Amino acid sequence: VQLVESGGGLVQPGGSLRLSCAASGFTFSRYDMRWYHQAPGKERELVAGIASASGSTNYADFVKGRFTISRDNAKNTVYLQMNNLKPEDTAVYYCNAKYHFLDYWGQGTQVTVSA
Repeated sequence: VQLVESGGGLVQPGGSLRLSCAASGFTFSRYDMRWYHQAPGKERELVAGIASASGSTNYADFVKGRFTISRDNAKNTVYLQMNNLKPEDTAVYYCNAKYHFLDYWGQGTQVTVSA
């Protein structure tokens, strides 16, 4: 099982990034997918999620209207489009796959928002 995040980097406030998480080794379409982030000295927190069957989405209040989560089951990939980035969005972003008691994590990708 692998979850490989990519797309992080350094961006100025107000800029955009698109994170990708490529999955392998499991039946991707069955899994709910989520993005979390963790800033230095803080706990990991949920950013956005997308359900396996319905494709319904949910977002943390601090990203609503700025971030969009999507998935492509044909490519076994989940995305996080991040617009209007703020310095407080600086964190390591992790991809998570969950199906019943099965719970997988990627290694994370760093996002830094700074002028």
